[in-house]
Amino acid sequence: MGSTIDIETAKRNAAYKAVADHFDPSARYIGIGSGSTIIHVVQAIVSTLESSSQKTNPSDINFIPTGYQSRRTILDHGLKDLKFDSLPPNTLIDCAFDGADEVDLDLNCIKGGGACLYQEKLVATHARKFVCVADHRKLQPRLLSKWPSVPVEVEPLAARAVLQALELLGSRGPRIRQPGDMEKQGPIKTDQDNFVIDAPFATLLLPRDIEKSNSLHPAHEGVQGAGEDGVWEVEKLAREIKGIEGVLSVGLFWGVNGEEVAQAGGKKGGQKPVAAYFGMEDGSVVVRRAGQEDERVEV
Repeated sequence: MGSTIDIETAKRNAAYKAVADHFDPSARYIGIGSGSTIIHVVQAIVSTLESSSQKTNPSDINFIPTGYQSRRTILDHGLKDLKFDSLPPNTLIDCAFDGADEVDLDLNCIKGGGACLYQEKLVATHARKFVCVADHRKLQPRLLSKWPSVPVEVEPLAARAVLQALELLGSRGPRIRQPGDMEKQGPIKTDQDNFVIDAPFATLLLPRDIEKSNSLHPAHEGVQGAGEDGVWEVEKLAREIKGIEGVLSVGLFWGVNGEEVAQAGGKKGGQKPVAAYFGMEDGSVVVRRAGQEDERVEV
């Protein structure tokens, strides 16, 4: 059996490969997400700027944070931060780098373990492309394979009603997040002064799962992943939760990516990443891209 590396080294490998593939020193706006993996992304960006033949002045690049933690990371590395609401009108972020708690085969993501899901979604949906960086634990075939729950940001006054609504959708014991609940612990309140509810559900289906069950299993004919027996397809669950009064944001990132939006003539970004980079135990990096087989890269 080959040697294995620690989690931080795996994160670093994924971060440096993602930055090498997607960071352009001539960019003017770069989104910076939250979490421990993003520290390695910022370090990789600084290293790239120092060694770039373009001799870019780092102060020419505006780094848009997704919360207090990411802003501190930006400033601690001598970079210039810019609040999301200070972006010039009709300006897209050139590229946003962020982590994820889990990523499925279609590049849907669960995010919000660090309680920054609202600002993370704001930045992702206003970026030409969103690039996800994580370690091998987050590489899964379906969402909620290992990660226990869907984070939901709620207005505190509505929290009790939202809990009840989530139970009606089939969530198994949703609860308001408290200190120590999650491995990657977020604050009791978000940067918007809201609560986060962690809502467990059964493993989420992809559209291909519904098509397969209907075609191969007559007994399952008509299953649409719309909550039958607590079984949901990613997009359908995301839409249902977002429709609950009092919900600000749902930690499911689904739909199209920024490049797909641009190809369709859209003027914004998308919730899903164009690619996800996972640092593996053997030191390699697995790259998952939209519509392609996973690629393992030696670094």
